[in-house]
Formats: sequence, C-alpha cells, structure tokens
Amino acid sequence: MEMSWIYQGKEFDEMSIPEGGVGFIYIMTAIIDGKSVAYIGKKNFYAKIKRPLGKKALAMSTDKRLKKYKYQLTPDFMRYYSSNAILKQAHKDGVVIKREILRICYSQTELTYQETKYQFVHEVLEKQEYLNANILGRFYKTL
Repeated sequence: MEMSWIYQGKEFDEMSIPEGGVGFIYIMTAIIDGKSVAYIGKKNFYAKIKRPLGKKALAMSTDKRLKKYKYQLTPDFMRYYSSNAILKQAHKDGVVIKREILRICYSQTELTYQETKYQFVHEVLEKQEYLNANILGRFYKTL
C-alpha cells in the first residue's frame, strides 16, 4: 500500500505545492524488525531534468554553439522514499512508511538551514531510533 505525504493532518500532492515553494523538511517513520525507526531529511518539490531538443528545434537553430538540450522542472517528490538505504529497502519489501512534511521552505538556503535545525532539535545523532548517520556531512553518529 502506497502512503501519500501528510502535511498538517491532510494529504499533500502536486496540487498542494504553495506558490514559490522550493521544498520541504520531512520525517519518515516505519516499523522495521519490530522497532520503530525514523529519518529526518529535506526534499525539493521539483527535479531539474535535462531533455534533448527535438529535430525541429535543432533545425531552426542557426548557431551551432547553442545548447542541444533544455531543462524541464517536474515534480518528483510523490515517489520519493528517502535517501536512506534502510528505508528504501523497507519500501521495496512492502513495509508501510509514514511520510510526513514538517515544514515547507521557500529557498534552498532555508531548506538546508531548517533540515539542520530539525535534525539537531530532534537529536537524530544521539537517539538510536533515528536512521540519520550524519548532519551536513560534518557531524556523525557515534555508535
């Protein structure tokens, strides 16, 4: 069963993205091997995908130095199940993962700051139930 994203108690999808929203801070929780685990991270609403130009567009171009591709923004967060390998595998194995949006951010800087803030506030490196191994690649979990 595929669980959708939850934000402020309601389902969240592509139509719910606020004007100017860049991404969000999330927490994913699941029960794996009888233990409750969680992961806090960030996710952009849109992926920037490189698409080649079609034959007509290439034929119209007179300058051969111009790019032969364009970028397209597509919402890709609905299929996202964390960057954590344990959660990814659990999803493949059919484990139900609760996906909750904690905060919506309106710039990349705010997104990184809020992710770091939530990870420190929730003490993801000190508590065993969190699967986060590090914060910003600078602070690591000691086992």
